[in-house]
Amino acid sequence: MHLFTACLGTETNTFSPIPTGARLFAETALTRGGDYGPTPNLFALPMIVFRDRARARGWRVTESLCAFAMPAGTTVQRVYEAFRAEILADLAKAMPVDAVLLSLHGAMVAEATVSCETDLVQCIRAVVGPDVPVGVELDLHCHLTDELVAASTAIVIFKEYPHIDVRERAAELFDMVAAAAEGRAAPRMALFDCRMLGLYPTGIEPMASFLRRIRGLEGRDGVLSISIGHGFPWGDVPEAGTRVLVVTDGDRADGGGLARALGLELRELRPRIEAPWLPLDAALDRALAAPEGPIVMADMADNAGGGAPSDSTFVLRAMLERGMGDAALGCIWDPGAVALAFEAGEGARLPLRVGGKLGPMSGDPIDLDATVTRLTRDAHQDGLGTRVAMGDSAAVRAQGVNGGIDIVLISRRTQTFTPSAFTGVGIDPAARRYVVVKSMNHFRTGFEPIAKAILYVAAPGAIDFDYRRIAYRRLRRPIYPLDPDAWTG
Repeated sequence: MHLFTACLGTETNTFSPIPTGARLFAETALTRGGDYGPTPNLFALPMIVFRDRARARGWRVTESLCAFAMPAGTTVQRVYEAFRAEILADLAKAMPVDAVLLSLHGAMVAEATVSCETDLVQCIRAVVGPDVPVGVELDLHCHLTDELVAASTAIVIFKEYPHIDVRERAAELFDMVAAAAEGRAAPRMALFDCRMLGLYPTGIEPMASFLRRIRGLEGRDGVLSISIGHGFPWGDVPEAGTRVLVVTDGDRADGGGLARALGLELRELRPRIEAPWLPLDAALDRALAAPEGPIVMADMADNAGGGAPSDSTFVLRAMLERGMGDAALGCIWDPGAVALAFEAGEGARLPLRVGGKLGPMSGDPIDLDATVTRLTRDAHQDGLGTRVAMGDSAAVRAQGVNGGIDIVLISRRTQTFTPSAFTGVGIDPAARRYVVVKSMNHFRTGFEPIAKAILYVAAPGAIDFDYRRIAYRRLRRPIYPLDPDAWTG
């Protein structure tokens, strides 16, 4: 058997002002021929699983491009087309192949290509023909299109958010595609559109119980796999929204009926599965009223993992105005402020303008009386089983408030995953009363062990959680909660 693998992806926030170009891919993850390095990117992990399981069976493996970009705005068309051409050229050179496995995201949008994943898989299908199994692993914040399902043999989506099950889902997909390639199974997919937008942390009830029930259905009565595509509400594409995907072995089970039943059940849970976010002032009121800390507050609207700039100042300004000291906040993407901190040196006290660089969604810059407490070249943090680059980073203390607010400034944009984002620049978040993380939900695994309470904060920013305020142009309607008649059809 000859297996061909490739990875290409990003999560596109079509409302973000940051273009996704070649440099962003190079800074995030760009490797070829299986050279993933000692700390591979999250989306390279499936490639390693595919390779290792194939070689364990004695298969030959051809590994093509592995490219992923930190989520941002729309992908530059020529960049997407160049990567697509490279993958297709590698595939043509590798032919004939017996199977194709792809690690994609599912929410990659280029200037002239609404679904890059659909386009790429259709192009691959045109090369390999109708009989070669093509398997796709996706992030659960994906846009599932009918065309992508039609062009694929099997699709498996991360079940967990935070994404702690990437390797497990890759193994699941490999086993299905291997069975198809060896003639032991005939995967068939069924898709149900829930016609709703949302963000659903899977470690919180009732979503956690819903996932446990889904796992109990897999591997029985012809059901091979069940996935929930949560969707990515900040991608303005026709297929944005939640969908249920069921993979069965041929006609042994009614995949369409099961997908519909689970989708209708998910609709009923809708008011209770959304992240329990609070407006900024309400969140700070609750934090101030808490008897002890650390109180971990997630600045969800400025999450770099959702394409936001990660330089907004709304939460920091509100904390300063309220005199909320004994606090730590990270990470603010501000290469200019980092450069000034390095120029001044550790221990220096200087006026420092922080944040607010990318436009109205970032707020106004804040002028601080700052002390540089730590400088770290080429800083990193741990995140979802990988090492995440922060670039040159500085810890600065905002003076003038109770105990100060220690701020992590980074030169390479990323969300905050674990306490290592703070400890790497000399800040112990476990010893602070308030900790603000610029993340949507991936922080939870790392910070939950130290937190007395976790608050999801819907501050102003690039990621608006009132979907009715978002200026969609391409989204297919009706859909909940934008339309009162979304579920009447």
